[in-house]
Parts: sequence; structure tokens; C-alpha cells
Amino acid sequence: MSHLLGIETLSTEAIWDYLQLAKSFAAAPPARELAGQRILLLFYEASTRTRASFEVAARRLGAETVFVAAQASSIEKGESLLDTVYTLRALDLRAIVMRHGSSGAPGLVARNVDVPVVNAGDGMHEHPTQALLDGYTILRHRGQIAGLTVAIVGDILHSRVARSNILLLTRLGAKVRLCGPRTLLPPELAAAYGEAVTATHDLEAALEGADVVMVLRIQMERMRDAFFPSETEYVRAFSLTPERLRLAAPQALVMHPGPMIRGVEISAEVADSPQSVIREQVENGVLIRMAVLHRLLAPRAA
Repeated sequence: MSHLLGIETLSTEAIWDYLQLAKSFAAAPPARELAGQRILLLFYEASTRTRASFEVAARRLGAETVFVAAQASSIEKGESLLDTVYTLRALDLRAIVMRHGSSGAPGLVARNVDVPVVNAGDGMHEHPTQALLDGYTILRHRGQIAGLTVAIVGDILHSRVARSNILLLTRLGAKVRLCGPRTLLPPELAAAYGEAVTATHDLEAALEGADVVMVLRIQMERMRDAFFPSETEYVRAFSLTPERLRLAAPQALVMHPGPMIRGVEISAEVADSPQSVIREQVENGVLIRMAVLHRLLAPRAA
């Protein structure tokens, strides 16, 4: 049984396969090879971009989707994760796309079902399809990832997007600079990924000559304590402004996984600038998620 639970467990060959398949879908949309298959979108956390792009991806391939959220379902009544999955599996599901607030939850489900499971974000662990679409977006604009310097700025500590991107980008030959407040960027976090990853609390140093600047949202919903003095202080030290962006390489790409909090982690001028590929990331998310569903399900198509 094949699953997509994280970048960490993917081979480099599998990563390139997803990226190349997405590129081929951009050039020539595939036939409806998943017609008649039903995919469960099981979301225990709120989502806009990820959920919508999985729905569009499935439908472009001919599949239908069943969406279940924690709110307004038996999950609110205390039903366990596995009991929910076992119940819904009776609907002749062929795959489960799952978002959960607990790290490792998709892996638990994968060990207990007989259909592919796709991790659409689990706690502070991973968000593999986001990293794949980010890598695909960089490739479209730069032609390669090897040799590039990517600055990832913001709430590194709580970000599954940061973790998956670090794993993917360094695997493909990029150097990654992590930047954020000291409370949101523990030194040991960068050290865990080897020499290709460095950490700094100085935004200007992180941006200097960077080919790509990836801005992250402050994940207040995962914070139980105060991690910085105030929003005003965060903006002063870490917000990506036009003046700061000029420190990066000429025509450096600006990325953000969303949702953006304009005026906090990124200024409106930068978010809407010609260097921004934020909206394109959303479009590319459909292609990547088509590639993932196709690889996991096309061999099983009736």
C-alpha cells in the first residue's frame, strides 16, 4: 500500500516523479482516469487552499470527493479518529486525504486502513504536498533548485510547512536560511538538518542575496504562551517590506503558503508585487495534488 505521509519518507526519485508529473499535467491535462473512485477529505482543522485544491484535483481526474470536517459531525460528539475512519470506509472510499492537529495522526490511520492515505498537514510535523507545490513553483521560475538560497522567515517552530520545505529543498540541493524570533527559532531546530541549513534572528542577514523568500504565518492557534512582546514589535523586526526585499537577489521570488496576514508578516506591497508568486502557488497546488492522487490511485482504477 502506498501513502504520502511526509517528505522525510519519500525518496528523491519519488519527489522528482511528482514534480515532473505535475509539469506534464500543466502541458496536457490527463484523461479522467479516476472516474468512479471516491476520495474522502477528512479535515480536523480548518483549511481553504489545501481542501479546495484537493477537491479540484480529484474532479479533474474524474473522481468524486466526500468532505467531512470535525465541526458538524460525530467527531464533535467524541467519536475516535479510527472509528470515524472505519465508519466512512464503508462508503467504498479509494483514498483518504487527511488534516489533523496531532502529529502522526495520518500515519496512525495509514497503519489501520487498506487504502492510500495522504497527509494534508498534521500538527507541527509535515505538510508534504505544500512542499511539493512550492518546489514545483520554484522550478517553473528558476529551472532548478540546486544551488539556490531560500530564506524561510517567520514562525519556524510551529510550522509543518517549514519542516517539509527544509526536507525537500535541501534534498534537491538548495541552501536554506531560517529566520525568526528567538522563541520561534530554537538553535537546535536548524542544527537537526545539517550544514545546508543555517539559522539567524537577523532578517536583513537572512535576506541578503536570497533567491527565494518564503514567508510564514504566525500560528497563534498553536501558542499557549507569549512568544514575542507584541505584534508591533514583530512587524518592526520581521515583516517583509519592499525595502527589506531589496536586500535579496534581483527578482527574488516571494512565496507564502497562506493564509497571509497582510501588514504583519508581509506588507501588501510585497504580497502584490511582480516578484510575488503567492497566487501561482495556489494554482500549482492543484497540479501537484493531481499528480499525487494519480500516482496513488491510477493503478487501482477499475
